[in-house]
Amino acid sequence: YGQRALWAYQIETLKYWASMVDGFRCDVAPLVPLDFWKTARRQVEEVRPGCIWLAETVEPSFITFLRRAGYDCLSDSQAYEAFDICYDYDIYHTFRDCLEGKLPLEQYAQALNRQETTYPGNYVKLRCLENHDQLRAAFLLPDQGALLNWTAFLFFLKGTALIYGGQEAGCTHLPSLFDRDPVDWSGPDRSELFRRLCAFKKNPLLTDSVFQVRALPHGVLYGTHFSGQRRLVGVFSTRGTQELVSVDVPDGIYTDLFSGGNVEVKHGKLSCQGRPVAVETAE
Repeated sequence: YGQRALWAYQIETLKYWASMVDGFRCDVAPLVPLDFWKTARRQVEEVRPGCIWLAETVEPSFITFLRRAGYDCLSDSQAYEAFDICYDYDIYHTFRDCLEGKLPLEQYAQALNRQETTYPGNYVKLRCLENHDQLRAAFLLPDQGALLNWTAFLFFLKGTALIYGGQEAGCTHLPSLFDRDPVDWSGPDRSELFRRLCAFKKNPLLTDSVFQVRALPHGVLYGTHFSGQRRLVGVFSTRGTQELVSVDVPDGIYTDLFSGGNVEVKHGKLSCQGRPVAVETAE
């Protein structure tokens, strides 16, 4: 990328494809100069207004390694100058360490909260439980209750939820990147769950909000989206167990936005019955 002729060639190629596609996922984007991405974005916009730019940003340890080796490597904060969406790899290792019992759940909650102050107010993260480089969620979380709660939490987070091919079938096998390795569709069909979660994801409170989450005893994550006078509150039992949770919600009967059923808050307490719960309320 020290050769400007390469920039011109790459951008012309991007413009060609932009006439046919909605956006680009850019592999290991932090290793390419930021000025190139900014220039490419400006020119592609002329062909595809509103083109979506997704950066496969990298883990903090990889950034440090590359910089020590003398390479330029963009942080996520820098990548947001050119990209709409960045990978969630800045905190994915914390998520995995919590699942494996190496770290308390509170550290994952703290990592999520730091994103709210580290990145621009309109930041978008690509949230995933699994992808082409990571172990399958059903492999990491063999308990079905835990898997359900973590899957719902994925869609509750601020950002874009990634559904990796076969995740809706509960696949445990991580496919090869370079060889034919078909998805095994014989597993449990979770398509209806993902349809409900995708519909839930359209709630504007999940986008135009300030997000906070905290870890409660017994593996419960308690998240809140704040937007004006409205709040969206979510309770997730990451162990899939029934828990009685103190919530910042007035007493009453609410519609659970995940299941469509009713859930009651009494004396500031809510029973999650081992399933994820989300309710919308005023301040």
